[in-house]
Amino acid sequence: MIAIPMFPLGSVLLPHTPLPLQVFEPRYLTMIGRLLDEEEARFGVVLIERGHEVGGGDRRSGIGTVARLVSVAPGADVVHIVAVGTERFTVEQWLDDDPYPRAEVTALPELGWNDALTPLRTEAEAIVRRTLARAPEARWDAGTELSDDPIAAAWQLAAIAPLGEYDRYTLLRSTTAGSLLRQVIDLTLEAELLCSAE
Repeated sequence: MIAIPMFPLGSVLLPHTPLPLQVFEPRYLTMIGRLLDEEEARFGVVLIERGHEVGGGDRRSGIGTVARLVSVAPGADVVHIVAVGTERFTVEQWLDDDPYPRAEVTALPELGWNDALTPLRTEAEAIVRRTLARAPEARWDAGTELSDDPIAAAWQLAAIAPLGEYDRYTLLRSTTAGSLLRQVIDLTLEAELLCSAE
């Protein structure tokens, strides 16, 4: 169990996916400043289930993803950062939010890959790309490139699928690569039906 700085957000960060953020709240500016002094700048990201990102008083999910800080660029009123999701964790205990949120977390096991899952991954990718091509105002392009690593690619498919944040949180909680890919397929097919009905 380790204590890490935490950044609760209104969105889910999945492993192997980028996280661009505009940081303006003083406590998170303090957090980023301190992280820049660290040899390995990492913080936790959890979904805010209820409440707001600004000002605290929110209800936070119990499973999140470690984000590794990749770049920091100061702007006029905000700091632009990019991080990338790494391993998942379970929140064991929230610590004092002063000067910024922190929690004690335990790492969750990495998902394992079996080549027998390749057809399932191929099916999931086809469904996600087809749905992205039809989805209005999708955040990701249907031609988005995926990693050559099968586990990273499975997480990236989960990230680019045109789903809501609670669906993404369901995917984040997957215990096997097979269950992750099956849920990506099921949830994306549901999203595709909704798009078709509109």
